[in-house]
Amino acid sequence: MSGNSGFLPVNREDMEARGWDRPDFVYVSGDAYVDHPSFGTAIISRVLESKGYRVAILSQPDYRSYEAFKEFGKPRLGFLVSAGNIDSMVAHYTAAKRRRSYDYYSPGGRTGLRPDRACIVYTNRIRQAYGDVPVILGGLEASLRRFAHYDYWENRVRRSVLVDSRADLLTYGMGENILIRIAELLDKGVPIKKIRDVRGTVYLSGRDDKVFFESVGGYDFDALKSDKRLYAVAFATQYRETDAVRGRAVTEYYGDKMLVQNPPMLPLEREELDWVYSLPYTRRYHPMYDSYGGIPGISEVRFSITHNRGCFGACNFCAIAFHQGRSVRSRSEESVLKEAEIITEMPDFKGYIHDIGGPTANFRYPACERQLREGVCANLKCLTPKPCKNLVCDHREYMELIRKVEALPKVKKVFIRSGIRFDYLMYDNDDSFFRKLVKDNVSGQLKVAPEHCCDGVLSLMGKPSIGVYNAFRDKFFRITKEIGKEQYLVPYLMSSHPGSTLDDAIELALYLKKWGYSPEQVQDFYPTPGTASTVMYYTGIDPFSGKAVYTASDYHEKQLQRALLQWGDPKNASLVREALIKCGRSELIGYGKSCLVKPESNAGSRNKMNGRSVSAAKVKRIKNESDEKKPFSYGKGWAKPKKRK
Repeated sequence: MSGNSGFLPVNREDMEARGWDRPDFVYVSGDAYVDHPSFGTAIISRVLESKGYRVAILSQPDYRSYEAFKEFGKPRLGFLVSAGNIDSMVAHYTAAKRRRSYDYYSPGGRTGLRPDRACIVYTNRIRQAYGDVPVILGGLEASLRRFAHYDYWENRVRRSVLVDSRADLLTYGMGENILIRIAELLDKGVPIKKIRDVRGTVYLSGRDDKVFFESVGGYDFDALKSDKRLYAVAFATQYRETDAVRGRAVTEYYGDKMLVQNPPMLPLEREELDWVYSLPYTRRYHPMYDSYGGIPGISEVRFSITHNRGCFGACNFCAIAFHQGRSVRSRSEESVLKEAEIITEMPDFKGYIHDIGGPTANFRYPACERQLREGVCANLKCLTPKPCKNLVCDHREYMELIRKVEALPKVKKVFIRSGIRFDYLMYDNDDSFFRKLVKDNVSGQLKVAPEHCCDGVLSLMGKPSIGVYNAFRDKFFRITKEIGKEQYLVPYLMSSHPGSTLDDAIELALYLKKWGYSPEQVQDFYPTPGTASTVMYYTGIDPFSGKAVYTASDYHEKQLQRALLQWGDPKNASLVREALIKCGRSELIGYGKSCLVKPESNAGSRNKMNGRSVSAAKVKRIKNESDEKKPFSYGKGWAKPKKRK
């Protein structure tokens, strides 16, 4: 592939075709090379390229030997290392710790092309190849593992990935301005070990060295790995300081070394975001993957537009707050429209913009004006348990943005497929956007995330009371009926989140049955680094309140909770019965309208029903008269589950 293909060099031949003797940076990624602004590799490499730096892409190198890391020779300024768009352990393993059979970020979905703990493995291979060349970690895996962190797969607290990898510097959060500054310093001849004052970076120094910014923390790893309460306190400190306006440096000790996290880099403002998304992305995967059928991960974003960053929703099981931060920024209408026009000129565009979204689709600005001056509140959330009195809830600009994209000549329809924060939608006194969403921008099904129905569990999730969701659901169906459409809600549900007991799972099953829904897919809680919910799972402590939290850590109990959420699946019947009996709810076993599951298969002429002995004839009559003649009803407004492929 020649150097003028539009892509950055992926091998020595590409590099030499550009007339380079060596690159300034080699970007090592655990993902296949996709030059699309939904992929971190593309954004960072294009940003550095636009600043005049030569960047080569070493995508999914053979990690079994250091030879593959010599493809471009020794870079002039250093190696940039990322595991890819997601943590390599999450990419490889399910919540049940089973090996995945498909990788969305690899050619043809093939597995095994990146190592477990990719940041560590890649850095070690680079050290074997070149010794003291500067190595800078970035991306989601590095960002969320920047401190001592609980590792679900090993069931222990691991050291910071910076310590374990022996890299020189770690960048966290959104890295454009961080890496521009680092590149400038390296280009001026500043040694990597002297770069200590760049926001958004983490470094190691001597235990008694001076910290450039005001600092807090000072937790010792040896104590963190054995004291769960201290671990929860440390996480709460880290979370509070993840704010670019008021955040301070956070320190952690490893023997005679001190790990220092500098305060976050300021978020990119509108003009900067517009610039980032205006760079010359080819918007496709590299042609070297054509023979494999391409990269599956691009299919969801190929005709989608990201219009914002950050999320003040701050769900406890989500790492966005710890990575992108809680202060929202967005692109201008002009920038979004220009990208939409580019999409409409793509040869396979059929007239449908799949999404104009982001971490939360219906956020455009910080939650309140105060955040711009003073930062996000350290100990309060914007939306839960109740909306803040300072919350500015306004969908008018977002609605107008969608309308302008819809008005483009080649656009037939614009859909909103990324998450809508339904409570924020309900808090807006003007329901114009709600009505437009239901009328114009739902592709038959709207994905929403109630997650649970028990307020105690929802509180620990950082979600609003179920009453807010009920009101949203009722309004959605009312508007749908008014406009004469048949549309559905697809609810995201989570089993075994910290705080959820078997009794809570039963209540959720009954809630779903009431609305006639038995989901085919349910997400088991997955304890990934960088989330408050993972801290609860490991410690049994809510890091924000310090209160004890029940955690379903036993694998069989997690199976029972998941089965209850999928109460209508006959394969789960025995587990559902076991859970009901264990909780003293055997009245829910039977053929009545209120029952969740049938009794066990009956043999002989006498049977047990709801604890009473009844004849086989009576069982048959009750069975035929009940609404359980079908395994379950899909219910009004719920999306019919798709058949498994």
